[in-house]
Amino acid sequence: MEILKNVIFDFGGVLIDWNPRYLYRNVFRSEDEMEYFLEHICPYDWNLMQDAGRSLAEATLLKQEEHPEYSNEIALYYGRWIEMIGGIFDENVKLLKPLKEKYNLYGLTNWSAETLPLAQAKYNFFDLFDGIVVSGAEKIVKPDPELYRILIDRYRINPQETLFIDDNPENIQTAKQLGFQTLHLTPQINLEQELKNRGIID
Repeated sequence: MEILKNVIFDFGGVLIDWNPRYLYRNVFRSEDEMEYFLEHICPYDWNLMQDAGRSLAEATLLKQEEHPEYSNEIALYYGRWIEMIGGIFDENVKLLKPLKEKYNLYGLTNWSAETLPLAQAKYNFFDLFDGIVVSGAEKIVKPDPELYRILIDRYRINPQETLFIDDNPENIQTAKQLGFQTLHLTPQINLEQELKNRGIID
């Protein structure tokens, strides 16, 4: 194995449990209504445009004009966004401190530059990171290799000396193409055990 100096984490799905359903289950009377709204009114692809840098105010207004019958529910998407965080994945977050003792830690995340500070204010583990690159601030989203290159250049990272951890296979594929060591985190994988198996933590 290559020498390891850095570990890069994706946030959502790896360290933070984010899901709009945590909020909208308290808004809609039925699961069917909620799923219709999240599939047809405010789908994931719409949220991704804010991860790519569009302002929350503009996104909300445009969507309300498109679907005035859902104006109030649309306003809640970012108005009560913090309620979409179900918590942290404790079993993964607890690994940050032992990793920090041996490696530099970085974050590479698809996230709105306006909502990430809300999560950072809620959880102090973000302080352990040596640097974070946020798609919303750079106006580029994973798996675009340019976002990875921003992190590489900004923090003078050698991909071959760096482990990239993400739950999205497309993001992992880009990391592999750029020469990173990778760990695709699926529900079947115990991150702590996997890191031990690779000799990354004791």
